[in-house]
Amino acid sequence: MTLDNIKPGCECVVKKVNAQGKLDQRLMDMGLYPGLMIKVIRNAPLKDPMELELDGFYLSLRHEEASYVEVCRR
Repeated sequence: MTLDNIKPGCECVVKKVNAQGKLDQRLMDMGLYPGLMIKVIRNAPLKDPMELELDGFYLSLRHEEASYVEVCRR
């Protein structure tokens, strides 16, 4: 399951980041790494972006970028 499929209000744990190159580095720089717990706060009215809570801060991420983050439900 990927992060873009998680509904608002649900929590999940990052299993793997499947991006390559600059996108992989960008996601890691934003704090997405294996073992991290994420809570999906909300989706924007037109679906993009989605708001996430992780490690005590909020992050907005496009669904396309979230599709590279493999997660498992908590």
